[in-house]
Amino acid sequence: MNGADAIIKCLELEGVTEVFGYPGVAICPFYDSILNSDIRTILIRTEQNAAHAASGMARVTGKVGVCAVTSGPGATNLLTGIATAFADSIPLVCITGQVNSELLGSDVFQEADITGAAESFVKYSYLVRDVNDIPRIFKEAFYVASTGRKGPVLIDIPIDIQNAQISRFRYPEEVNMRTYKPTVKGHAVQIRKVIHELERAERPLIYAGGGVTLSGACEELRRFSEKFRIPVVSTMMGIGVMPTEHPMYFGMVGNNGKPYANRAMNESDLLIMVGARVADRSVNQPDLITQDKVLVHIDVDPAEIGKNAGPTIPLVGDARHIFADFEKQEFVCEHEAWLEKLNEYRANMKQIRHPNPDYVDPEAFIRRLSERMEADGVYVADVGQNQIWSCAYHIVRQGRFLTSGGMGTMGYSIPAAMGAKLGDMSKQVIAVCGDGSFQMSMMELATIKQYQIPVKIVVFRNNYLGMVREFQHYTYKDRYSVVDISGMPKLDKLAEAYEIPYIRLSRNEEIDEALDAFLKDDASFLMECMIDPMDLVK
Repeated sequence: MNGADAIIKCLELEGVTEVFGYPGVAICPFYDSILNSDIRTILIRTEQNAAHAASGMARVTGKVGVCAVTSGPGATNLLTGIATAFADSIPLVCITGQVNSELLGSDVFQEADITGAAESFVKYSYLVRDVNDIPRIFKEAFYVASTGRKGPVLIDIPIDIQNAQISRFRYPEEVNMRTYKPTVKGHAVQIRKVIHELERAERPLIYAGGGVTLSGACEELRRFSEKFRIPVVSTMMGIGVMPTEHPMYFGMVGNNGKPYANRAMNESDLLIMVGARVADRSVNQPDLITQDKVLVHIDVDPAEIGKNAGPTIPLVGDARHIFADFEKQEFVCEHEAWLEKLNEYRANMKQIRHPNPDYVDPEAFIRRLSERMEADGVYVADVGQNQIWSCAYHIVRQGRFLTSGGMGTMGYSIPAAMGAKLGDMSKQVIAVCGDGSFQMSMMELATIKQYQIPVKIVVFRNNYLGMVREFQHYTYKDRYSVVDISGMPKLDKLAEAYEIPYIRLSRNEEIDEALDAFLKDDASFLMECMIDPMDLVK
């Protein structure tokens, strides 16, 4: 067994079924050995999308996603995908080939210090120096990626290490890293403090982030909310922790959130923040959430607690364990007047759009698409105006809402949708993007066709980089600079080139007929929706 064989054996023992990647000489031993395995390889068309696809699979399956690329530009191209996963705490193991060990540091062909370059975007990274370390390193990598605050781990493997003979393969049964001991159980004293504050609170509110989904705590949070009638708001990454139309859910907070959700957060006297960072997009004035209220911050990563806002009660631990402990407590929580007020806000603070009747209204389309999707379908939003419209109008029932929240990476939706579909072929998966973000990943139509991945794609076309154009509209008084992308490509011709069915939607009156064709079976489909170029998210 050589090093490459050992790597494949490690992946098999971790239950890996797919690897997304792009080969090159420095990773060829790995890709040769994988031919002797049942692990499926997916050839993406640019390395960044290997990480996005692995991310989509990880988010749907709850397992660690895996990607593998070559050295030099292959590895550096992967960095954006790694950074995207890191910002949203998605568990990945990213394998990169590297030049011969003896040549490291000599600036040879396709050498890049990828462990150094990725340092700020990974939970941990390895440069394999000894072939016999491979089993230990891979066991640790999967453990680190999938425990505590989840995230990507990088393993850089020189080609000579991949070809070297391993003296004895023994995969560790457990991991014991002295410097890595994530806290899972919440401290009992802190939990009692939270319960005490809940008994006193008149206006309690749960503020849920993506960490709730990552910990598998959605059901626990819902039960807790329903039992004690505590309202819930969410960050963008927390969309889906509660069904959109659940009576206890009051929407997304932040700059582009629901006005009544933001008002609920401002007026609460007890804010339980769980699995969420105090990030500027959802909390642009952190000091406000500590004024005149008790702030409880629950997070598995102690570094996040107190980073941007000082909590009254810090509580380190995994959300699922902590809500399970909350459920064991006996207490009374009386605040019906608060719920009545929030429902009044929701009824009276709805934003009303005035769409151009000559184009497709994004709100009308997204709501109708949501109603027509399968209840457990996966909706993958890209970045830009399409993302904000999707957050505002998509209706989550039993399914998932995926997007790039922390990094805001354009081009995420199509490869992430591919990974999500391969992670669970029984789920309907739809990617929604703008014409700008679509062009950042449209090469993956080849991957969709080659591997027969039945992903459906909606492209909102307004012939602008819409979010930047909107910013320039407000900030620079309609002085538009490098945001016009009108004219190309012709999506009907592109779809024809990849032999993917296509339909163009121009007006609201055509929505139902277009969706009939789009959703009629579980097959790839490309829909182009013509959007008013001057439409705004607000």
